Amino acid sequence: MSEQILWFATRGAGAVSLLLLTASVALGMVTVTRFQSAGWPRFFNYELHRRISLLSIVFLVTHIAAAVFDPYTHLGLAAALVPLASTYRPVPVALGVLSSYLFVALIATSQLRKRVGQKAWRAIHWSSYAMWPLALFHSITSGTDALAPWMLGIDAACFAVVAACLIWRTGPRSVAAAPRLAA
Repeated sequence: MSEQILWFATRGAGAVSLLLLTASVALGMVTVTRFQSAGWPRFFNYELHRRISLLSIVFLVTHIAAAVFDPYTHLGLAAALVPLASTYRPVPVALGVLSSYLFVALIATSQLRKRVGQKAWRAIHWSSYAMWPLALFHSITSGTDALAPWMLGIDAACFAVVAACLIWRTGPRSVAAAPRLAA
């Protein structure tokens, strides 16, 4: 019974973390373009982005902890911390490990933004353009139900949202639009 609970916790927390991470990345792209409307103040984008990012970390930690203790994968703490140390699907797990390191760096520098400075914060935030695809590829390749229709649907929806936001972020703006910020 406890093995099943860990299996469900690993998959569920991983899927929720990916959904929240996708929302965070999408909101980050929207926020950086200074999107706002009369009924949606700009500070709300920033706060929503920040809080969703922090919530995603909670589900990421749950995903990792459940995977470490899951007897099916025999992952262990070393495999969760060291890329390619896993005997269970080493490359897909390594993608997740690398993505989680980048995510922790993003969260840490955001919490210490005043201390690390705007230039360093922005440079580290650019890593989100590598972090998110690593997390998505981890999702597609690592789980026992990675190719299940429901999980493929989640992955496809996440891809569509980030792709749409990226196209919108990098697309042309009207003259009346607010100026874009780098990062």
